[in-house]
Amino acid sequence: MRRHLAIFTPQAVKEIFAGRKTIETRFSNKRLVPFGQVSKGDVVFIKPSGQEISGQFIVKKVLFFEGLDQTDFEIIKKAYGKDLSFGSMEQDVSYFKNKESAQFGTVIFIDRVERFITSPLKVPKSNRRGWVVLPLSN
Repeated sequence: MRRHLAIFTPQAVKEIFAGRKTIETRFSNKRLVPFGQVSKGDVVFIKPSGQEISGQFIVKKVLFFEGLDQTDFEIIKKAYGKDLSFGSMEQDVSYFKNKESAQFGTVIFIDRVERFITSPLKVPKSNRRGWVVLPLSN
């Protein structure tokens, strides 16, 4: 079991805690984490950008896609779009439009969400990466 730090928009964090966002997707042009690095049973710490860690969830299931094309995006959007909880149709369209050139995709199913009163750990982070696999000693 690995532990991960994932950066989310404040709106996405709100949707996760409300139970409306039950799937997280990450797309990239290269094999960037979490692609190939996250597994069922892993713990993902939820960190709103610019804030402290505010919760965690357990990975229920994960799917990886390589060599994505427009048809693949349509399939992903149709199958999982409602569980991504973008908040509006415009955000939905915008999200997939911005990602349509990606070659790699990770679809993470969220389970057992827990909100923290205070952050259980401090992770020094000074770069703009949206996902970090945490070392075992942390």
